[in-house]
Amino acid sequence: MAEVLIKNLYKRFGSVVAVNHIDLDVQDREFVVLLGPSGCGKTTTLRMVAGLEVPDEGQVQIGGRDVTYLAPRDRNIGMVFERYALYPHLSVFENISYPLRVRRWPEAKVRQRVQEVAETLRISDLIGRKVNQLSGGQMQRVAIGRAIIREASVFLLDEPISHLDAKLRSHMRGELKRLQREIASTAVLVTHDQLEAMSIGDRIAVMNKGNIQQFDRPGRIFNLPANLFVANFVGEPSMNFLDCALVRENGSFRLEAPGLRAKVDEKWLKGSKVLSAGSDSRLVLGIRPEHVRLCSGRQSGHEYCGEGKVYVVEPLGSEVIYDVEIGKSIVRIKVFEEEAKRLAVNMGDSVLLEFPSESIYLFDKESEKTLAQAGFALAEEAKA
Repeated sequence: MAEVLIKNLYKRFGSVVAVNHIDLDVQDREFVVLLGPSGCGKTTTLRMVAGLEVPDEGQVQIGGRDVTYLAPRDRNIGMVFERYALYPHLSVFENISYPLRVRRWPEAKVRQRVQEVAETLRISDLIGRKVNQLSGGQMQRVAIGRAIIREASVFLLDEPISHLDAKLRSHMRGELKRLQREIASTAVLVTHDQLEAMSIGDRIAVMNKGNIQQFDRPGRIFNLPANLFVANFVGEPSMNFLDCALVRENGSFRLEAPGLRAKVDEKWLKGSKVLSAGSDSRLVLGIRPEHVRLCSGRQSGHEYCGEGKVYVVEPLGSEVIYDVEIGKSIVRIKVFEEEAKRLAVNMGDSVLLEFPSESIYLFDKESEKTLAQAGFALAEEAKA
């Protein structure tokens, strides 16, 4: 297999910059995911690696070879698209074997190789069927089989499971990961689904407006977001954000937002860029829904950040999501079902919120860069 190296890649369509001078290094046998919203440049990047688009500037290397201006057939890549692009009038065997027949492989070798691929994908019993007799998941496996049969250097997958139903998507995520490990391949996958990216990728490149916002391991993308965009895009439900100010009083620090006052540990602040940013800096407080503590009544010994009113309650089976109005903002809170039963909180009820200082993130409002990571995230960074 091969390393994929992208250097200073740039592509524009008219006045729109689709990919803005990005650099990316996909290591040999690594599974990298390009994650971002529609129009962020991830598919254009993949198409330039595939040779389906020619970059305006920059270079693409595969296995140390400059392939920037080579045709797709000369790059030794395998591609799987969102739509299967199968031949409906051919059987599963004929679809999978097509790339080998084009290269005039001997019949015996073709049959042996198709059987090996079918066994790897667990579709040996479907070999004789026509494509229009298959389910969506089965057709996607056939499309993957046609891509991997040629033993390509790199596999490029453009939202290959996004159109499947939720249950089948969950299954196929595991299958893609297993398959990539089994065939020891280098793979690049494009998706807008952050759950898909987190569960499949060895590393994730989060993209927005043609730029790579952060390129790192899934755990670090989640716990150590580089900026507001990454913190907001990765996580379900997404992180809560509140405009705030840092106030120092009698030697202690607190964060103030409309309807909210949260104490923060000075030791935590000293390990951040907040203090050096200046007292007049505009800050954004971030905290994930699972880290906000919700209380239906006051408890002795607790200092609450603020009081709010329950706006919406969303039961999700094992979890319950509460939308709480505090000041002029909505704070989302996620609790497990058992805790929700104990709280017995309903729409319209007044509740108390606590923001543990070790779970808070701070961002600069102007640059949107992260100034302070949550305490548990800093601990992970120290271990890395």
